[in-house]
Amino acid sequence: MYEENEIEEYAPWFVVFLTLVGGWLRVILLDNQGLWLDEAFSIWVSSHSLAEMLQWIVKIDQHPPLYYLLLHYWIKLTGDTPYDVRLLSALFGAATIPIIYLIGKRMSGVVMGLAAALILAFSPFNIHFAQETRMYTLLTFNAAAAIYALVRLLTDPRSVRPIGSQFREYVHAWRTSGPLEPDTERDFSYQDETRNQTGWRAWIFRHRWSPIQTIETDLAWAAFIFFSAATMLSHNTAVLFFLATNIFVLSLMFYQTRSTVREANSGALPGFQAPPLGNWGKAQAGIFLLWSPWIFPFIQQASRVYQEFWIPKPNWDTVIQTLRSFLNESIATQANQFTVIWILYALVLGLGMVYYRRSSSRFLFLAALFAIPFLGELIVSIRRPIFYDRTLIWTTIPLFLLLAAGIAQLRFRLLMIAVLGVFITNNLFSTADYYRFMQKEDWSYAAGYVSYFTQKDDLILFNANWVQIPFDYYFKTYENQYLLQVKKHGVPEDMFASGVLEPKMTASDIPRLISLLNGRKRVWLIYSHNWYTDPLELIPQTLASKKMKLIQERQFYGVQVQLYGAP
Repeated sequence: MYEENEIEEYAPWFVVFLTLVGGWLRVILLDNQGLWLDEAFSIWVSSHSLAEMLQWIVKIDQHPPLYYLLLHYWIKLTGDTPYDVRLLSALFGAATIPIIYLIGKRMSGVVMGLAAALILAFSPFNIHFAQETRMYTLLTFNAAAAIYALVRLLTDPRSVRPIGSQFREYVHAWRTSGPLEPDTERDFSYQDETRNQTGWRAWIFRHRWSPIQTIETDLAWAAFIFFSAATMLSHNTAVLFFLATNIFVLSLMFYQTRSTVREANSGALPGFQAPPLGNWGKAQAGIFLLWSPWIFPFIQQASRVYQEFWIPKPNWDTVIQTLRSFLNESIATQANQFTVIWILYALVLGLGMVYYRRSSSRFLFLAALFAIPFLGELIVSIRRPIFYDRTLIWTTIPLFLLLAAGIAQLRFRLLMIAVLGVFITNNLFSTADYYRFMQKEDWSYAAGYVSYFTQKDDLILFNANWVQIPFDYYFKTYENQYLLQVKKHGVPEDMFASGVLEPKMTASDIPRLISLLNGRKRVWLIYSHNWYTDPLELIPQTLASKKMKLIQERQFYGVQVQLYGAP
C-alpha cells in the first residue's frame, strides 16, 4: 500500500514524461519520406471547400468526414508539407498516452495505468500510424476517450441517477445562491475581488460556483456520447465499437445481480456496475443523433465496398500477422529471441486474466472491446473482405490494458521493471527498424525524374487514375517553375470521371487508349498499383502494339516510370 501511494505521488510526472517521449518518437523523422498514395489523397480531399470535400467523400471514398474536416482546417493553419500534415496524426497519437493511463488507473490502480501508458508510448504499430496523414490515430484517440468515460460510469455509483440531474442541480444551486460573503479574518476577501467587476466578469463572480466534482458523472455521460460518435465518424468500421460497448453493457445489466453478490463476497476489486437501462438508452440515442447525419452516406459507402473492394480475403496467417503487429514483431529479432519474447507476452496476458479472476466484469470488458471488433471484421469478411489491421488499431487500447494488468499482477517492483524493460527494449529495436527500413511510395523522385526529361506536348498516362494525385502533389511545383506543357490522362478513364475510385483496365477500354495515343510522339506511363487496376498489363501491351518503342524505364519504390516514343 505504501509503495502504491509513493508511486501515485509521482505518477503525473511519469505520465508527462512518457507523453513527451512518446510524442518525440512520433515526431522524429516525420518528413524523412515523401507522401504515399493514401496520404496525398487525404490532402487532396481536405484541400477542397467543405461542400466539395463532402461531395467527394460520399462519391468516391470509404471513410467518414471527421478526419478530413480537421485536416482541412489544419492545412489552413499550418500548410500542406509532409511534416505539417503528419503532425496532426502525431499529436493525436501522443495525446492518447495520458488517456490510457487514466483508464488503467480507474480500472485497477496507478501501476496498471503507468504500465499501459508505457506500452502505448513505445508501441511500434501506433508510432507507425502516428506518422501517416490518415485517420487512424484520431480513431484511437476518440475510442480511448470514450472508453475512459465509460469506465468512469461503470465505476461511479452516481451513474444510476438520471442523465442531466447533476447539471440541473448545479445550475439551480448557482442561480439560487447569493454571492460569497467577505472573510473578515483574512487580508483578502471575495468581495474585494468582485467589487469593481463589470460585464461578463461580474456575471461570473455574482454567485458561488460548486466544485466540478458535483457534475463529473454528467460530464462523463456527455464525454461518452460525444467521443463514441466521434469514433464512428473517424472510421466506418468503428460501428463495431458501438456494437461492442452495447453488447457488454446490456449483458452486464442482465447478469448484474449475480455478479455483484459474487464479487462483493470475494474481497477482490469491485465489479463494474451497469447504469440503468433508461440512462443507457438515452446515451445511445445521443450517440445515434450525433452520428445520424452520416447514416445515408455510410449506407452508400458500405454498398460500394460490398460490390467490390481491394482488400484480399483474410486467412489464418493474416490474423496471426495482425496480432504480431499489435504486440510487435521486430524485423531484426532472431528466431530463438522471437520465441522467448512471444512466450513472455503470452505469460503476461495470462497473468492479466488471473489478475481479474475475481473481477470478471472488468476482464470481460477488455475482452469484449478487443474480441468483438476483431471477430466482427472477420465475420463480415466472409462475404466482403474488410479485415485490415489499421482499422482495428484502437483495439490495442484494451489489449495493452490487459498486458498492463498482467504486469501489475507481478508483486515485486524489480520484476515489473524487468518485464517492462524487455518489452520496451524489443519495441525500441522494432521502432528503429521502422525508421531505417520502412519505405513509402517514392512519388517525389518519380515526379522529379519525369519533369527533368519531359518535353513540350508530352502525354502522361496514369494506369490507376487516382495515382495522379500524389504525382501532381510533387509535379506541379516543377510545372509552375519550368512552365512545363504536358497533357495528363487517366486510363481507363480520367480521375474519378465515373465516380469509381480505382476502375480496372479491360479490353473494352483499349479503343479509348488508342485514341489518346494518336498523333503523340512521346508518351509517359506512370505505372503503380497495377496488380489491381491492370493485372493483365493491357496498357503497356497496347503502347507497344502501336509501334511505340520503350525509350526509358525507371523503377522507383512503388512506382514504375516508362517513356515510349515513335521509333
